[in-house]
Amino acid sequence: MALTASTVRATAADYREHEPLYPVEQEQLETLPAALESGTYGWRDLEWIVRWYYRRSLGDVAHTERRAAEAAFRRNDFESVQAALEAVIATEPANVGARLERLTALKGVDVPVASAFLFVLEPERYIVVGEREWQALVAAGELAGDYPNPPTPADYERYLACCRDLCQRLECEMWTLYRALWRLRGA
Repeated sequence: MALTASTVRATAADYREHEPLYPVEQEQLETLPAALESGTYGWRDLEWIVRWYYRRSLGDVAHTERRAAEAAFRRNDFESVQAALEAVIATEPANVGARLERLTALKGVDVPVASAFLFVLEPERYIVVGEREWQALVAAGELAGDYPNPPTPADYERYLACCRDLCQRLECEMWTLYRALWRLRGA
């Protein structure tokens, strides 16, 4: 299925109506970016990002895998995560590779989880990556190649460039595109 502006809008609206995490996601995307930018967040906010990445699929990620990833992240101390986020914020937004590097230096943070942090930090600039979203782009003929498991920073940058191009072409926000990709691949 080709991605058109009307398809993306309609599918993103379906997400809002049918995805159980939507209200919480919307609330977090309205409050967390400013909290992360200003440093007025707590440990639970940081854990929420990691939990959200794994739990948004509600069953697609094995319980043991999800719990192990969440436990690995909890082995970071708050100050280390805070320092990593401060370094990300201080890094030029166009330097995606450096931002990913700072985040993936944390325990339990690979490129997909780092993309979730970037997405929550700047939802107008970044988008989360996962197999489901990647496959939706492949199915639409927008991205070539199978989902790289795990994706590298270069893979994420290619995916991000594709998504940014789509947002510009379809005149939509990253959050809207994310919701559409999620629903399209789940359909």
